[in-house]
Amino acid sequence: MNTTAATLSGRTALVTGSTSGLGAGIAEALADAGAHVVITGRTRARGEQVVTQIESQGGRAVFVPVDFAAGPGTITDLVVTATEALGGRLDILVNNVATLVQPAPTADVTAEEITTAFGVSVATPFLLTGLIAPAMVQRGDGAIVNIGSISGIIGAAGSALYGATKASVHLLTKAWAAEYGPSGVRVNAVAPGPIATERTREFGDAIAPVLARVPSHRMSTVAEVASAVVFLAGPEAANIHGTILSVDGGATAVRDEPAAVTKLGNHPHPG
Repeated sequence: MNTTAATLSGRTALVTGSTSGLGAGIAEALADAGAHVVITGRTRARGEQVVTQIESQGGRAVFVPVDFAAGPGTITDLVVTATEALGGRLDILVNNVATLVQPAPTADVTAEEITTAFGVSVATPFLLTGLIAPAMVQRGDGAIVNIGSISGIIGAAGSALYGATKASVHLLTKAWAAEYGPSGVRVNAVAPGPIATERTREFGDAIAPVLARVPSHRMSTVAEVASAVVFLAGPEAANIHGTILSVDGGATAVRDEPAAVTKLGNHPHPG
């Protein structure tokens, strides 16, 4: 563990969907900052692998198996088990779990796919927050970080379902900030753009045209997104409420324009 950056020492955290990918990276970053972390997911082998990785770096973690598509009862059981594993106190909730939705025309999306996507990606954080936030409110302290997406900010053909779930997460972030903020509980979100993972690397050259229009001209790393989560969960973000922090290389902030338009003397709105 990097003790020089242990800003979350003594804190406890639950990260949903954290047996691989971004979720695992977030869990590892929180542990590296000093938090005692609960890893969650369906696959025990992968969950225990994340725990082993964290412990090898001097951190503390425990794996709690859960299938988020199994219904509200499973979520209630998770909260009880996770809270007990963390010594009766849960300081940080990271709502990361989401259904993988393949791009598709709206007319091709089935009712079952809609139900599953909203059930896991929206209902799960909704129910978890409703179960966990009241104890934070009672203590007057806590942090909730939701994982959104630039797909919840900008529209793209083929991503109506996924974008709708992430836009819902963004709105929940603001609504919960209004609801829980006055009691000392901070609720914020991180909205990543494309992230460099094993799955996205498989896209190869197909994603190059997209990145060419992004100011940074590259995907974010898991570590960069995880660092944003740690920041929002930590004391440095003490007066940040209801924000959607984009980690997307500028994709949602800057409009791509032809180089000739932006040159001095050719700007459409000269100063």
